[in-house]
Amino acid sequence: MSGLFDLTGKVVLATGANSGIGLAFLQGCAKQNADVVVWGRRAEKNAEALAALETLGARRTHAEAVDVSDEAAVIRAFASTLRALGRVDCVFANAGIHHRATSFADLSTESYHALLNINLHGAFYTLREAAKHMRERAQAGDAGGSLVACGSLSMFHGLQGMEHYAAAKGALAAMIKGLAVELGPYGVRANMLAPGFILSGFHAGDPRAAAISDKFAAITPLRRPGNLSDIEGPAAYLASDASKFHTGDILVVDGGRLVQSL
Repeated sequence: MSGLFDLTGKVVLATGANSGIGLAFLQGCAKQNADVVVWGRRAEKNAEALAALETLGARRTHAEAVDVSDEAAVIRAFASTLRALGRVDCVFANAGIHHRATSFADLSTESYHALLNINLHGAFYTLREAAKHMRERAQAGDAGGSLVACGSLSMFHGLQGMEHYAAAKGALAAMIKGLAVELGPYGVRANMLAPGFILSGFHAGDPRAAAISDKFAAITPLRRPGNLSDIEGPAAYLASDASKFHTGDILVVDGGRLVQSL
């Protein structure tokens, strides 16, 4: 008897997935026996991620070296993924960069466009290719699928110098709601996963890491920052049939930070 979150036979693709939250999403799915696909810009890091995912239980694995800000590259990579694995059942549009200006007035046009090219436009290209595939599959009699975008608490809190980052996430949240409505008749659901502060390899070696961790622990009801393992359960849920009636939502995973007033 299979478990509630069993992903045997399902193919899960994540962008920006050779480290951090993207890799954590695939780890949760690999532990439930999914086939996993890593998209990242560095082939050697992709290979390392695949090796780790195989040890966790991933059945089949595949990787593509792709810059999601390049529309043609995304189209090629999705087609290559389909040739390799035959289908894609869940896509996590996660690839993104992080940049904070000293103020909105000092935010350069170059930085603004550079961030949106990856965080928003790259997600659009990725989700569009997935939507085409899932719609065509449904029209052929194989309905279903899960589209997931990576959000952020910046959508809910005003953050100085982060207006471009928040704008990208807010636009994605609106896009996800539209996808939920448009693709629902094909059995495809669309949701956003919005993590709070998550400790990751990005913070390794940062002398401020302990102070940052303490700061976020103090303003989080669960009194700790998030860990990458905290992404694994929501990932398995969103990729599995356990979430088959859950769509058009923003799933906040933040230890209660959003609901704490101070």
